[in-house]
Amino acid sequence: MQALSRAGVQQSLIHTGQHYDEAMSGRLFAQLGMPTPDVNLNVGSGTHAQQTSAVMTGVEARLLEQRPRLLVVYGDVNSTMAAALVAAKLQIPIAHVEAGLRSFDRTMPEEVNRVVTDRLSTLLFTPSADGDENLLREGMPADSIHRVGNVMIDSLVKCLPLASADSVLAQTGLASGDPYVLVTLHRPSSVDDGELLEGLLDTLQSLASRVPVVFPAHPRTRSRIGQRAVPGIHLIDPVGYLEFLALQRDARLVITDSGGVQEETTFLGVPCLTVRDNTERPVTISHGTNTLIGRDPKLLLETANARFDAPKAKGSIPDLWDGYTSDRIAVVISGWLN
Repeated sequence: MQALSRAGVQQSLIHTGQHYDEAMSGRLFAQLGMPTPDVNLNVGSGTHAQQTSAVMTGVEARLLEQRPRLLVVYGDVNSTMAAALVAAKLQIPIAHVEAGLRSFDRTMPEEVNRVVTDRLSTLLFTPSADGDENLLREGMPADSIHRVGNVMIDSLVKCLPLASADSVLAQTGLASGDPYVLVTLHRPSSVDDGELLEGLLDTLQSLASRVPVVFPAHPRTRSRIGQRAVPGIHLIDPVGYLEFLALQRDARLVITDSGGVQEETTFLGVPCLTVRDNTERPVTISHGTNTLIGRDPKLLLETANARFDAPKAKGSIPDLWDGYTSDRIAVVISGWLN
């Protein structure tokens, strides 16, 4: 939004409210310096169909009212696809930021959202070469594809100097410089399977006997854990964006099922173990510090222990992950509008 403003593009910001927890949404807007949304649809939670239909209804009213020349959508959540569907039927062109990513796993709701959104978009902004290749293979016009880099890294580069986790670590009794493992788990494939979740928690407790484990728990995850005792694991509430950046930067190891965390740890050079069977971000493995573990608690424990004993993770930062992705996007959009 800041890059587009510098390019003289007039914008209106719709917050769908799909992500509505104050600790994970409201604080994020403030810490990123984003303006107050012009509209907040407050769609909240629900089934995929309920959430998608609520976003579609709310976005349709705003697009009919404003009739923008372009709708810009981000990522792969239900809001992304819902807004794109509405715009396509209203003949409003769509720009998709983070286009072309594929896990090739249609059991993931996000994969369906990615494929549909890309198919409907006029401008496709990809973060890496594999995104270009996926889109070309699917028959998208070459002149619609623009490899610009990773807009999430722009936020990271801008905010990292401000990032501190001291207040978060104080909750756990840890001090700045103390070693710890950082954990995030929130996907249904990780936390809705009771047997798998039990196995993952057992693994984390084993790791905690060696290195403290800091686990900011997504509301979904906290509800699944319930009253289960998790000795040795510092289970804390979700933290702000700046605090979480600092937690990633200073961690000995990160365990996650998040796509964004795979990217951020790659840029930060921090070893990351991804508890999933696939990833739509293979560049974090081929270039970065990410390792795909699958949903195997035993393998997770073995690999984590191996990482503790190994030298510092080696990896490189993918091309164009340099903090200037937004400016490249703004150049394309302003040129297209003119």
